[in-house]
Amino acid sequence: MSERNKFLLMVGVFLGAYFLPIENARVQGALVEGFTMLKDYAREHVLLCLIPAFFIAGAISVFVRQDAVMRYLGAGANKVLAYGVASVSGTILAVCSCTVLPLFSGIYRRGAGLGPATAFLYSGPAINVLAIILTARVLGLELGIARAVGAIVFSIVIGISMGWIFRNEESQRLAAMPETELEEPKRRPWKDITYYASMVAFLVFANWGNPQTSEGVFATIFQIKWWLSGISLTLVLWTSFNWFDGEERTDWLDSTWFFAKQVFPLLIGGVLIAGFLTGRAGTDAGIIPDSWIQGLVGGNSLQSNLIASMAGAFMYFATLTEVPILQGLIGSGMGKGPALALLLAGPALSLPSMIVIRQVMGTVKMLTYVTLVVVMSTTMGMIYGFWF
Repeated sequence: MSERNKFLLMVGVFLGAYFLPIENARVQGALVEGFTMLKDYAREHVLLCLIPAFFIAGAISVFVRQDAVMRYLGAGANKVLAYGVASVSGTILAVCSCTVLPLFSGIYRRGAGLGPATAFLYSGPAINVLAIILTARVLGLELGIARAVGAIVFSIVIGISMGWIFRNEESQRLAAMPETELEEPKRRPWKDITYYASMVAFLVFANWGNPQTSEGVFATIFQIKWWLSGISLTLVLWTSFNWFDGEERTDWLDSTWFFAKQVFPLLIGGVLIAGFLTGRAGTDAGIIPDSWIQGLVGGNSLQSNLIASMAGAFMYFATLTEVPILQGLIGSGMGKGPALALLLAGPALSLPSMIVIRQVMGTVKMLTYVTLVVVMSTTMGMIYGFWF
């Protein structure tokens, strides 16, 4: 940061503090709500979501060979395979918009093409099998199906669009990446697969949400989630100490720390701002009243769908929380079209995630990605609202 920018930042902080209407009850409530949301985020998502994601990203950065990334997700990779793998990743990971960020950063910096990487970035939080099933159960089968189909199509279209729009920059970026000589792998492929699968399994099972039913496979998994999580974590530790040497483990920890110090401070600031602006679900304690949002997203107009998409893009949704939020909004008069628009934009984006995405791939690419998500969510919402 230049000295000029530091000075402007200091002036901005001073003016904000000087004119802050702290005596206003709404402002006081919004400030408390921001820190309350940060507390909830720290308790519910850091230990079991974010930290495992950092370790997975660190492992990707260190142990995944660059030629393998380029073969499956690089600019020259088979497009069907690349976008196919990236677009269905969310069915495996079931993470929120913030947890997917270190994973996205890891594969992007490792040489993945911008198109497949952004397809993965969208699909990670958007195509969550449990969330889609919960959507169908609580909000209706038609909305659940529309969400599933829309999310898969979106991830592919957004990825292809990003890859095409920035094709020249991407060619330069990938050409500038240092070429690595192919080396004989230290381990058999099945060992690497077991190692990564055990980390992903811990991330998935430790964050397995309550399906709100006592029957079915998802309910069974929820009942034994901690046993499955413990087995997965034990396997991670066993493979780490038996199949990797000390230098490799040190590199893994160093890479994990790199992602943590890059992403975590930005998320903290983003969650605080999101809590201040919109508050937590059902509290109506943010600086923007819930009644304003509810009053603007009724019906199926272009305005209502656009507002729903933009509100969803800036709000932070923890995994599965979007369903009860939508249930309340629909009960208050929200249209079906705007509901789908928010479902397609909300889980995949948030203000905290935008801040980190900008850090990883730049302002222009971040704004383009956000615009694609908002525009496509708005369009899909209008189409769905017209049909239903």
